[in-house]
Amino acid sequence: MSKILGISAFYHDSAAALMVDGVIVAAAQEERFTRKKHDHNFPKNAVEFCLAEARIQPEDLDYVVFYDKPLLKFERLLETYLAFAPAGLRSFMMAMPLWLKTKLHLPREIRKALGGRYRKRIVFVGHHESHAASAFYPSPFDEAAVLTMDGVGEWDTASIGHGRGHKLEMLKTLAFPHSIGLLYSAITYFCGFRVNSGEYKLMGLAPYGEPKYVDLILDKLIDLKPDGSLAMDMKYFNYCEGLTMTSPAFDELFGGPPRDAESMITQREMDLAASIQKVTEEVVLRMARTAKQLTGAKYLCLAGGVALNCVANGVLLRAKIFEDIWIPAPAGDAGGALGAALLAHFHLLESERKPNGSDALIRGSLLGPKFSNDEIRAFLEAQQIKHHFHADEPLLLRETVNAMLGGKVVGWFQDRMEFGPRALGARSIIGDARNETMQSQMNLRIKFRESFRPFAPSVLAEDIGEYFEIDRESPYMLLVAPVKKEIRCDLTPEQQRAMKDPDLRKRVNVKRSTIPAVTHVDMSARIQSVDERRNGRYYRLIREFKRQTGSSVIINTSFNIRGEPIVCTPQDAYRCFMASDMDVLVLENFILYKTEQPQQSETERAKYLGSFSLD
Repeated sequence: MSKILGISAFYHDSAAALMVDGVIVAAAQEERFTRKKHDHNFPKNAVEFCLAEARIQPEDLDYVVFYDKPLLKFERLLETYLAFAPAGLRSFMMAMPLWLKTKLHLPREIRKALGGRYRKRIVFVGHHESHAASAFYPSPFDEAAVLTMDGVGEWDTASIGHGRGHKLEMLKTLAFPHSIGLLYSAITYFCGFRVNSGEYKLMGLAPYGEPKYVDLILDKLIDLKPDGSLAMDMKYFNYCEGLTMTSPAFDELFGGPPRDAESMITQREMDLAASIQKVTEEVVLRMARTAKQLTGAKYLCLAGGVALNCVANGVLLRAKIFEDIWIPAPAGDAGGALGAALLAHFHLLESERKPNGSDALIRGSLLGPKFSNDEIRAFLEAQQIKHHFHADEPLLLRETVNAMLGGKVVGWFQDRMEFGPRALGARSIIGDARNETMQSQMNLRIKFRESFRPFAPSVLAEDIGEYFEIDRESPYMLLVAPVKKEIRCDLTPEQQRAMKDPDLRKRVNVKRSTIPAVTHVDMSARIQSVDERRNGRYYRLIREFKRQTGSSVIINTSFNIRGEPIVCTPQDAYRCFMASDMDVLVLENFILYKTEQPQQSETERAKYLGSFSLD
């Protein structure tokens, strides 16, 4: 068999993933180790972790696989700059040093990063092939259509493929500069959020607006074809030749310049968010229908940055174009590292694949570092940190649930760290979803982020249908579904007025269901179904919460503050715990209470918070 290291780097969310004899041994994003959000540098620390987890050395590897083809990407950049010359000169001059120094010499850079000890073949696979492989091969399906959508890879911005057994065939692509991902990012930029990290904020903002600009987008910005392909009118965009996403013509079309970051969000931004969300959903539906026509498959797998749009995924699921859909937790560029390794193992080496209706290959996407109680104890005692140890898991879970029932916010750290952008119950901040003030409290006091941002519910998989209008699991928090009518609340006239208030905080605090902290303003929720096979102790925690309350739903948000990557180590978790207004920290079998910790000065807190850029 084989030992295959997959790498994604130099664009967004660098990562490494390792397969040994057909088993995904480890995978992690570089940002978790360097504490630099969306770190795009070569994933040196992630590679070292993966090799250490497998207990192998660089020279033991059989293949190193990179997730795109840099020479093709360089060709696209040169052709684009030439097409728009001389307008793109400044952007060209900024991009070239990194290409000339590093990106055009990736084999050298990879071997150097591996200490010169790896001397075998380095394989380069297509960007969208990597995405497609990350979606199809870990899926529970023996055969499926595969749809990938993102900003841009080498030349492609979307693709349709067909996976059967161990084979993956790419059938149709959409070429740069026409891209649903770049269109969404352009409006993300125009609404004052950071490109490549603020798109999920735009999705969260959409329910507060009206889709009044849909016709304008379809009439002016894009020509949308029946098959889902689109052509963008480039006079409204600046990403080919400039340093911004949109042009002055875009400003004129939408009544003014882009919103300044951190300024007041206006109705224009809310309506733009609602509009681009509707357009994106229509593009996804049309592309999915085309994938169905091309493949005849019963199932669909999705990947690429656009596949992280869980609202569009929910719309696609309810459209019933396919019998079922599957999206991997690391659907974005980080997942390209995993896809590259999977593509080499199954497609290039023609290894046998046995999905058996299960996604067990990806191991719940819990593929990162894990820390033992002994390691945690050594850290706590060395720093003289007050703590309580509960060897008995049922007691640990009862204590945690009791804190949640007391309105406390709990940092929950256990098992292996998640691979991908979502916290899935290993590095999570949790709370009581029935608490009416918990959403605004967590946003403003714990996460230090915009008050409108929704939180996700974690729900026992067997009880998902009692709370949400969905008839299947959603283990990776990538499907949005309506909250069931039976648990919604009738709004008073005063609450109805609050729902129209320009101040988003007043809309957020309206109680809309019996689980208000996870019910968005449009009566939907971004669901994580939790089962014991994937989630272990986290499942048992929610089961204990149900035993005490009768409710199977808790809040789950990622264990980090705004601008910071999700925590990786116990040290990261403790620093985040002390810098925020979190009340309780659970580190495996240890419980720490904020009231027993030394008080931090505002200077100490500010120093920690100031080390992260807001995005």
